[in-house]
Amino acid sequence: YPFFYRFSKKMVPCTMSCSSEQCSCSWDIGQQRIYGITVTVENPLGKKTATDVFDVTHRIYPAAPFQLSEDCTDTEITLYWKHRNKGIEHFCQTEVLQPDGKVELHNSSDTHLHYGSITLGELQPYTEYTARVHCGVAKHFWRWSEWSEARTIRTNEATPSGKLDIWREITPVLGGRNVTLFWKQTPSFRANGGSISYEVTWEKVEDGSKPESISFSSVYNSTRISIDNHSYRISIMAKNSVNYSLPSVLIIPRATETLFCSFLGTEELKEEQVNGTDDGIFISWEPRYIYDSYIIDWCNFPMLQPCDLQWRRFGPNSSSALINSAAFVPGLRYNFHVYGSVANRASLLEKKTGYLRELPPLLDPIVEKVELTFNAVTLSWDSYPTNESQSGFLRGYHVYVSPIQEVCSLKGSKKHILPDDSVLCKYTIENPEEKRYTVKHLSSNTKYKLVVKAYTGGGETPIVNFIYIDTPFNSNMLYLLVLLVIVPSLVAAICRWKMKWVKECCCPVIPSPNKSKVLSLKELKKGSEKVLKISDCIPDILAVDSKAEVQKL
Repeated sequence: YPFFYRFSKKMVPCTMSCSSEQCSCSWDIGQQRIYGITVTVENPLGKKTATDVFDVTHRIYPAAPFQLSEDCTDTEITLYWKHRNKGIEHFCQTEVLQPDGKVELHNSSDTHLHYGSITLGELQPYTEYTARVHCGVAKHFWRWSEWSEARTIRTNEATPSGKLDIWREITPVLGGRNVTLFWKQTPSFRANGGSISYEVTWEKVEDGSKPESISFSSVYNSTRISIDNHSYRISIMAKNSVNYSLPSVLIIPRATETLFCSFLGTEELKEEQVNGTDDGIFISWEPRYIYDSYIIDWCNFPMLQPCDLQWRRFGPNSSSALINSAAFVPGLRYNFHVYGSVANRASLLEKKTGYLRELPPLLDPIVEKVELTFNAVTLSWDSYPTNESQSGFLRGYHVYVSPIQEVCSLKGSKKHILPDDSVLCKYTIENPEEKRYTVKHLSSNTKYKLVVKAYTGGGETPIVNFIYIDTPFNSNMLYLLVLLVIVPSLVAAICRWKMKWVKECCCPVIPSPNKSKVLSLKELKKGSEKVLKISDCIPDILAVDSKAEVQKL
């Protein structure tokens, strides 16, 4: 690649140096400003030529700025640098890397020929920014210089901005109350300093007594104080090396006010069941126009103490919220309290309870008592819990029954088919507090298998274990057998054994005169007739009924 440049109207060859990517050629410009250059590329088949004419003062590639320095306030940084190309007016660009990773570019013109500067404003206090600068010639800009070395700068501290979000939990004790205070930094709060602490102050509202206060380091986010039954004003502030933040205030009402609310039924609110979704637990409440905000609190770990109390605030126009937390797990019940707040005073409005997702009960009811008759069995499971220890809202119970040798078809039951195709009779109890059930219409002297299962909104666990019973023989049938068979047979046997006595008692033989022993004497016979003469015997009494009878005789 032959390279020539025109110097004093003559074409002068320039020695090139080439790398794998490009070739270059350098020469001293002296006093001449306008140059023409020719580049020729040639191979055995031919050649091509390119030319250019330019003013060297229009093709200046400045050196990178150096010796960067800065002056800072809490919201501004003034950045300074020096130029190696002295005597040239520069146009510079400053790149600023924000804490969130975004990059901003700021342009500036350096009227001073030896150094440049720029002031960066609207910055966050006590925040690190990274800046670097590159420049070009201002009058005939051709290209940017290389970037200067990057410089990381932190703005100065300032008073904490915004307020802390604070909440409380009140526990009545003998002679007063224990108040557990919680605080957290809201998204709009900024510490604006390297070292931060918290100051908690409380004082009586009525008599203006001397306030009490206590300070905590940044690792703390809660504390507990003891107060009497008066009304108290509690404030919490954040503090750095510059100043305090604005106070966040809570008013704890008098204990008598709390009792009055309890008398009105506030503390006796019934818990409403709420449903969970894949995204969280949905809470809704009835809005009241008197409140300027609403608060919902709950425990992330309700089975632990302390339970990691959490809370969220909502505006006056809100009436529902989706509460979610990485700590929520299926099968665990979470309790929510909805408060209304006005003038820093909070009142309990509603109670909610629910699951992220209901699961079947972990344990089956244990049948503690079995009462048997020949055609019924009564089962009892009184100790089975129905409280929040369950993995879902307990909806009721299912009682499954089946004879060992037959397919179940009991009256009043529904058919239930197991995975192995065996058939059970199913009875449903829809009241979870009803822990006693009688299965009727059983056959006597029969072996049955039974099981009681609790079910929730998440269903029930598979049937695994049965209890077995044997119904007794029907004694009524025995009595009937005795009455219909044994008693008549016994009577018949007795009658047969005492036939003569029975016959004499029940069917006595009527005496016949012809069978009288008196008539057996020979002298009383006359032909075939037996004759008894009255003179032959001395009767005690002789009575003749009538003349007709006498004539007949």
